[in-house]
Amino acid sequence: MLQLTGIHHLTAISAHARENLAFYTGVLGMRLVKKTVNQDDVSAYHLFYADGKASPGSDLTFFDWPAPREQRGTRAVSRTGLRVHGEASLVFWRDRLIRLGAHTGSITEVDRRLTLPFEDPEGQRLVLVDDHDAGEAHPWEKSPVPVEQQIRGLGPIILNVPELARTERVLLDVMNMRRVRDYASPDSEHRIHVYEMGGGGPAAELHVLEQRDLPVARQGAGGVHHVAFRTPDDAQYHAWTARLDEMGIRSSGEIDRFYFRSLYFREPNGILFEIATDGPGFATDEPADRLGEKLALPPFLESRRREIEAGLKPLV
Repeated sequence: MLQLTGIHHLTAISAHARENLAFYTGVLGMRLVKKTVNQDDVSAYHLFYADGKASPGSDLTFFDWPAPREQRGTRAVSRTGLRVHGEASLVFWRDRLIRLGAHTGSITEVDRRLTLPFEDPEGQRLVLVDDHDAGEAHPWEKSPVPVEQQIRGLGPIILNVPELARTERVLLDVMNMRRVRDYASPDSEHRIHVYEMGGGGPAAELHVLEQRDLPVARQGAGGVHHVAFRTPDDAQYHAWTARLDEMGIRSSGEIDRFYFRSLYFREPNGILFEIATDGPGFATDEPADRLGEKLALPPFLESRRREIEAGLKPLV
């Protein structure tokens, strides 16, 4: 059976690229692995933060758009998980985030894992999750955060929808995920339903909360644009394209993003999903030890470099 293997990346929106860069590299200690532009809107940066090796599944990315703040609600990603290892890491992060002025909650056990919710300066909702040392870790030696406490990757990702059954049909019948459990939401009387991909675990989970009484979210700064799921190679990527066509799911068709290949579609409650290949990867056009240091453009935009650079704001 065709299987997705986990979360590939999550793309959010920032109206302040310089401050965004300072927070995700300086406060969270993530590595800027690609400084490029939105390929569909070259006036905007597309910044990719990840682990030391720019591994698929560790990418938290941002479009730099001069947008008003997100209006929170349903039909949206409501919180993004970032994996760390152990209770001591969560204590480290609680103290660090408080000291650096971030809006931070308390360390709480949620879904049998210790968690620490917090927000970035634009209200992007994040949560650190103890992943019980699941999977590999690739620390970044230049991070201001000690190796043992560094963010290891993405997941779980929490969606808020008004009609669970419609989303669930796509997750189970189209995307071949498995419904494995549910748990009490820490923020409401509702329950959150857990779906897993591939080998499972926090890097391969989607958590879905049904709330019928919320307004529809309005996308903006501090909100999420889309979530992407991993497929390992081009053969399976093409198979997913064929599967969506066969199941009558409207999609973008195959798009070559140069660093990976993409396929976009909306689940029935309107949240934008992407299926993305693990490769070729971010070292395709830059040395692995120099990622993110210069503006990188895919070959099909290189002839417009002067024009594109002139339209971008300085990041430092």
